[in-house]
Amino acid sequence: MAQFQEIMRQQLEGSMQAELQKLLGTASGSEKEVAKKNFEGFTNLFQRFLQVKGPSVEWVKIQRPPEDSIQPYDKIAARGLPDSVADSLNKLVVVKLNGGLGTSMGCKGPKSLISVRNENTFLDLTVQQIEHLNKTYNTDVPLVLMNSFNTDEDTKKILQKYTHHRVRIHTFNQSRYPRINKESLLPVATSLSMSGQNAEAWYPPGHGDIYASFYNSGLLDQLIAQGKEYIFVSNIDNLGATVDLHILHHLVSQPNGKRCEFVMEVTDKTRADVKGGTLITYDGKLRLLEIAQVPKAHVDEFKSVSKFKIFNTNNLWISLPAIKRLQEKTAMDMEIIVNPKTLDGGQNVIQLETAVGAAIKCFDNAMGINVPRSRFLPVKTTSDLLLVMSNLYSLDAGSLTMSPKREFPTTPHVKLGSSFTKVQEYLTRLESIPDILELDHLTVSGDVTFGKNVSLKGTVIIIANHGDRIDIPAGSMLENKIVSGNLRILDH
Repeated sequence: MAQFQEIMRQQLEGSMQAELQKLLGTASGSEKEVAKKNFEGFTNLFQRFLQVKGPSVEWVKIQRPPEDSIQPYDKIAARGLPDSVADSLNKLVVVKLNGGLGTSMGCKGPKSLISVRNENTFLDLTVQQIEHLNKTYNTDVPLVLMNSFNTDEDTKKILQKYTHHRVRIHTFNQSRYPRINKESLLPVATSLSMSGQNAEAWYPPGHGDIYASFYNSGLLDQLIAQGKEYIFVSNIDNLGATVDLHILHHLVSQPNGKRCEFVMEVTDKTRADVKGGTLITYDGKLRLLEIAQVPKAHVDEFKSVSKFKIFNTNNLWISLPAIKRLQEKTAMDMEIIVNPKTLDGGQNVIQLETAVGAAIKCFDNAMGINVPRSRFLPVKTTSDLLLVMSNLYSLDAGSLTMSPKREFPTTPHVKLGSSFTKVQEYLTRLESIPDILELDHLTVSGDVTFGKNVSLKGTVIIIANHGDRIDIPAGSMLENKIVSGNLRILDH
């Protein structure tokens, strides 16, 4: 049986190589060279995919990380800062993951170009934050954007507007890998073109691709030559992911032999975060465990807030020389995520991806830092957008800070229904953003609009039945109310 499987595997590898060569034959010049590099990475991933048998973790071998491997943020911050913060900052590069589109929020183009606060986009806020650092401390912290083929062109056009800002901006592109037919396990692409029937044949292979793409772009070596030592990586839609001087100082002040090469910012799990990846010890190494790797029988255990208390924010601090070393030794080992998709024509495909945090086990002296929840403020939906646009936060030099008038530090739980999914619809349904300083929970469902200066407090549930419409009048104050289809307002 094993021998038969080995023969099958070799045949699949051979067929894949033949198909990739055919695809390369449809291009020329620089496009061909880039594709060749991409296909090397893809082939490596595909070969590993064919070799993997069963789940990538054995549940019985999973252990809780030792106490000292995840440090509380307060302990790091208590050490204080040196007189010269500038020396540390000059060793830093900020990298934002900028490969995603705004489609899930009904927007065309890169997600980073959606306006989130006072007409500022995610990208505007990022540039403002870093420019503020560079001006305040007279430093040169560059911004690097990892684009994908989906976002590169539009992002580059927009970058011209930052020419006179005090921040150097570099970009590099994530790889472009071929989607493979679920049945034949061969590429669905017929040429390297991105148009016509091939438009859906390609994908960016997850943010774990950052290491190879960054290295292959030449930018990694360039930054090391400029004396840069660490990158701070985060998703561009996480508005809480600002440069933290205490974490940076902790990294650069370690003695050389004990240098921490990888910090993952984690934060305490709430019931809303049960699907987030967590840190475990496995074979004596700190490792990221994602829900996709968990055997079905243990999914509920994985989601438990009592057993796995923290989750990965995807704010990561990584040593540049360590990335170079691991890339050159081809020692970067990340679990493969198999992501099934259905194309518009109904064809079932799979795409092979990796996650940036999964490489934690390859780095020396890696650790987690349990940071305040405020460092995790992702905007994935219009419900999140309502929070960051509201008076719950104030904006200063590109950073959002929770209002001191909010009596408790947790953010309200907001669930806006499908009529609010697209940003354009959401904006037309709200004449102004409601006052939510004292809100705990908001659920809105159906055809609902809000007038100007509405105030929401406690738990507010607004449900317009099918065919009904609810208009919340301007100036209304709803506190612990259920508003239902016939616009009766009941005490809750």
